[in-house]
Amino acid sequence: MTRRRTGSGRPGAPAVPLAALPVAVDAMGGDKAPAEIVAGARKAAEEGIGVVLVGVPELLGDTGDLEVVACTEVIGMEEDAAQSVRRKKDSSLVRVAELVRDGLASAMVSAGNTGATMASALLRMGRLPGVVRPCIATPLPRLGRAPAVLVDAGANAECTTAMLVQFAQMGAAYAAARYGLPEPSVALLSIGEEASKGTPLVKETHRVLAAGAGVRFVGNVEGRDLLPSPADVVVTDGFTGNVTLKALEGSLRFIVQTLFSVFSTDDQTQAASEALLPHLLPIAAELDPENTGGAMLLGVDGICVISHGSSSATAVHNAVRIAHDLAGQDLAGRLAAAVGGGRAEAPSARAGPRRPGILGAR
Repeated sequence: MTRRRTGSGRPGAPAVPLAALPVAVDAMGGDKAPAEIVAGARKAAEEGIGVVLVGVPELLGDTGDLEVVACTEVIGMEEDAAQSVRRKKDSSLVRVAELVRDGLASAMVSAGNTGATMASALLRMGRLPGVVRPCIATPLPRLGRAPAVLVDAGANAECTTAMLVQFAQMGAAYAAARYGLPEPSVALLSIGEEASKGTPLVKETHRVLAAGAGVRFVGNVEGRDLLPSPADVVVTDGFTGNVTLKALEGSLRFIVQTLFSVFSTDDQTQAASEALLPHLLPIAAELDPENTGGAMLLGVDGICVISHGSSSATAVHNAVRIAHDLAGQDLAGRLAAAVGGGRAEAPSARAGPRRPGILGAR
């Protein structure tokens, strides 16, 4: 796929297939940076994926044959998102976003400050035409089949109906591109299956989606049904989505820890574990976020993969692979088409008060 980015890129530069461009990796972002980030990037490069590292050269260690773009600043995990991006213009996070903006990279990957990653992508790449607000799409495991997609998983604490409708449209386009689903089903997260259940925002969004918004809407889904989700895409506001995601992560962690503590109780349970572990380990691998490739920021004019802050080399390797694949499929172009092709326009699509994101980034 050859695509010139919308409203940016080097003036007069020839169009270059996105798949031919390297993935820009923030080598300084994450709890295990730069060592694990560099190791994951090198693993991806060994598979033939182009990778460019952005970081402070003297801190990176052995980068092998990878190209390195030098920077002098790093945005910490606890720093204010929008302010740090505006202040630290030579930080690794800002530079990876600029490489995508300038047509020098196909995508960006960071395991650093999530808020700053979103702010950097938004402020440097800009929004896709017609997008009200970008959102975060996170995979929800479904054993033995393609994961479901939860959107928004934390970008926007407060939402309008127009935003949720666009999240549904972009989430469906993303699920189709990433998981090969021909017509993803879309559900709205609520406190009951009936259309009359939920907040005024949820009920109004249900009405608009049911009336026709360019997606296969199947109604409401409850929190107890998220693992495994009956719908391919689950739509909610960023506050609810982030709380839901962390509750699921904590519950899974508790179950795994409890199970392993039981296995070590006595000789009998130890013997049982030896029989069960070969069957449980493949399941654990499917549930392990290290293997998902990270979350995706939908709605910016480029590909932005947000990896977990504690990402290992395995997680970074998978994130780079997913970023490369989706850039080659022109995900940004698919998202723009999905938002522009919606058949229903929700209230506040063009006007109304600006809603704060979790970051405060605009």
